[in-house]
Amino acid sequence: IGGGGYYFINERIQYVKTHGTINGHEYVDLGLPSGLKWATCNVGANKPEDYGNYYAWGETATKSKYTEDNSLTYGHSISSLQSQGIIDGNSNLTPQHDAATANWGGSWRMPTYDEQEELLNNCTWERTTQNGVNGHKVTGTNGNSIFLPAAGYRSGSSLNNAGEYGSCVSSTPYESYSNYVCYFSFGSGYQYVDWYFRSYGRSVRPVSE
Repeated sequence: IGGGGYYFINERIQYVKTHGTINGHEYVDLGLPSGLKWATCNVGANKPEDYGNYYAWGETATKSKYTEDNSLTYGHSISSLQSQGIIDGNSNLTPQHDAATANWGGSWRMPTYDEQEELLNNCTWERTTQNGVNGHKVTGTNGNSIFLPAAGYRSGSSLNNAGEYGSCVSSTPYESYSNYVCYFSFGSGYQYVDWYFRSYGRSVRPVSE
């Protein structure tokens, strides 16, 4: 299953595959410099505007409560995370602690901090509504796009700011503070890479090479 589009390459028109599926989940090629493919849905969602599931960083299952006490990684230093096999030598989550890999399989994984920066810096972000759901349309230089719903986040047993704010967690911890993880956030009039508590439940939008 797949699709494609026309690219101008060295003054010649070439047809390249820009849509398809990996292990049963759809992707879009946004024309990013890295060639990275972004999934069309969050983990746990059946369509782009579904919120999907929420995951604390380094965990692969959902919970009824998202707290510091039941977080696997909250308060652990980079060296501690590496010694436990939670992150690798590049300070990104290992496959067994990656919610995208664990739940979708194949070559799917969570994006790194640098890959989230690439999405932010090389795409046009537009606040919009899709099938009644608030979020952002993210359009690449090749004209292809994905939709990110404003799914909010979970702390304790509460869902917060759904419909107003969205955040997708990366595989990269924030090195300067052992309680934080890097993620990108987006809302009305803004989108940027941020860092905050690892214990919060956030959306996961997978990527693949």
